[in-house]
Amino acid sequence: MNRILLAPISRRAGITSVLLGIYHGLERTGARVGLMKPISPVEDGNEDRTIGIARQMLGLDHPDPISLSEAHRLLDDDGEDGLMERVIGFQQAVADDVDIQLIEGVAPDNAGDYAGPVNAALARNLGAQVIFVAAPAGETPERLARHLGLVARAFEKRHVPVLGCILNKVGAPEVERLQVASAHAVHTSLRNCGDYVDSLPALVEEIPLIGCIPWQTKLIAPRVADVVASLTLDVLEAGHMQHRRVRHILMVARTVPNMLYGLEPGALVIVPGDREDILRACALAERNGSDLAGVLLTGGLQPDEGVHRLCATAFDSGLALLSTPWNTYTTANRVARMDVGLPRNDKARIEHTMEFVASHVDADRLLDNIHVSPEMHLSPAAFRYRLVQQARVAGKTIVLPEGDEPRTLEAACTCHEKGIAKCVLLAKESRVRHLAEARKLTLPADLEIIDPDSIRDRYISPMVALRRHKGLTSQMAEAQLEDNVVLGTMMLAADEVDGLVSGAVHTTANTVRPALQLIKTAPGARLVSSVFFMCLPDQVVVYGDCAINPDPDAEALADIAIQSADSASLFGIEPRVAMLSYSTGDSGKGADVEKVREATRLVREQRPDILVDGPLQYDAAANRDVAKTKAPHSKVAGRATVFVFPDLNTGNTTYKAVQRSAGVISIGPMLQGLKKPVNDLSRGALVDDIVYTIAITALQATQKASG
Repeated sequence: MNRILLAPISRRAGITSVLLGIYHGLERTGARVGLMKPISPVEDGNEDRTIGIARQMLGLDHPDPISLSEAHRLLDDDGEDGLMERVIGFQQAVADDVDIQLIEGVAPDNAGDYAGPVNAALARNLGAQVIFVAAPAGETPERLARHLGLVARAFEKRHVPVLGCILNKVGAPEVERLQVASAHAVHTSLRNCGDYVDSLPALVEEIPLIGCIPWQTKLIAPRVADVVASLTLDVLEAGHMQHRRVRHILMVARTVPNMLYGLEPGALVIVPGDREDILRACALAERNGSDLAGVLLTGGLQPDEGVHRLCATAFDSGLALLSTPWNTYTTANRVARMDVGLPRNDKARIEHTMEFVASHVDADRLLDNIHVSPEMHLSPAAFRYRLVQQARVAGKTIVLPEGDEPRTLEAACTCHEKGIAKCVLLAKESRVRHLAEARKLTLPADLEIIDPDSIRDRYISPMVALRRHKGLTSQMAEAQLEDNVVLGTMMLAADEVDGLVSGAVHTTANTVRPALQLIKTAPGARLVSSVFFMCLPDQVVVYGDCAINPDPDAEALADIAIQSADSASLFGIEPRVAMLSYSTGDSGKGADVEKVREATRLVREQRPDILVDGPLQYDAAANRDVAKTKAPHSKVAGRATVFVFPDLNTGNTTYKAVQRSAGVISIGPMLQGLKKPVNDLSRGALVDDIVYTIAITALQATQKASG
């Protein structure tokens, strides 16, 4: 096993964010990664932030660390050897069945002069290489270079190998907190990472630069609910306070015309409770799509009941209304100074931080310097990363019929920024631009926006030709093409785009029915089915069919299994197919078991290249210990990666039970068996869900093109 100790060498280095980002960056390469934090400033009875996130977000079983006060006592009583003996004992309790173990060192914020010697001792005694983590925080490149050189020499004198350094928060303000919006604010252009690194003198060249992470205010944006909990505010209207984030504070004492500059997405408007004109202006901005974080009324005053009712639509659409007895200045000051560190339960912010940091760290350079077992696994992070990379290479065009839906628009912008796919929005351009302006989105120059009304007529004749045998007339086609999903499906049928994604505001039937009528099934496919990619803590597996076919017969079930195996292969998952039932092997009898047994035989007959076994119970398919007892000779049992359910009732229930009870991310449903890719979204889909579905659709299009 390889051990890497991250040693913070400056105050407020953001070591937790860097640790999580490197974890994510290494994990998505396929390496098995573990975390360890042997010493924590948090005293007994409280949970350390890093360890809390490791337990709750990453599913890691981390023991309680040695408290910093206990570490000081051990150093005072028994010296370094006494502390290290305790650390080695602690290390024995940390899971070590990984390729790389990341160790969080002691921060100078908490340990002062102890930090350097303790981190060097930790690295030497745990057999770890060291990466220094520094936050420039106003330091000139020359001063930082001298500091890095001194620290590196001190570690090398203790025979600790130095892998390199990571610069974090480059360009950060000296005070890291939520900013108060101002109509006269001067926005300076902060030095970016490249400029800063280029300015470092030659001394730092001896220490490889592994990552340079720029400051991003989005990383410190708390949810409105976090502000409420931190400051114990009264909640008059909850709105979407669990999801909306505070990006800046707007402290209002002016008239409405003089405060409109700050009514932007993410603004927390702090205003005296008797300023009902400001509350009405905020409600109107919310209804126009501004997505304010919320309105915080001060002085213990609340709006008139009639005014409150007048703003009800804004509250229903997500605007939070809060109250506090403090005055406006005190309130703004307390909000600005609240702790903006990563909360343990803010999954979205943690994931964004991990992705952002990982994108600025050279994980491949790290792997070049350490030995990793060639038997890589496909973790959820590795799956998503490879999916995006493959979609970029594919270069496909995806039509989005719900082009003026806010999440869909943001996802399209993200796809263009990251090069995942070229998106075509079916919507009025004026509506899209208004929505983008309200949400502060920059529309990419190559994002195509098509007014549906301008192109409907050209698809009437082609649609009639496709459906004439079903009695479709021109008048009927014209009426059906009023539905943008039907219109987008016709664009796909005409090969003008490579795939279609819909469902953010439409039902599954609205998305799938036009595809079945106009695209139809692929050659050799008996039916259209679906799979979900279930992102379990340590691997990604495929569940099929959980969305389309209520009660497939043996032939249909075999077809679902073959489609699901091929889908797994397409996305880098080695298919080992388990045909599920309520019994394993020959232990059960009955029509349901016989259907699964016959389907297994058909798969083997039609596709001898697919590794398949059944009937298998779920535990026998998924758990190696159970498999040894129930199916000891099976090559699939205990190692299955594709789980084929006998019917929709079982499949849909199981995927939702696993998703909700185990907190598993599920990507899908992905439709399979169509001539061209069409995919459905959940109406509760988040922006990232839509982005990954677009990426999946783009990758499917490569399979259709090569087929």
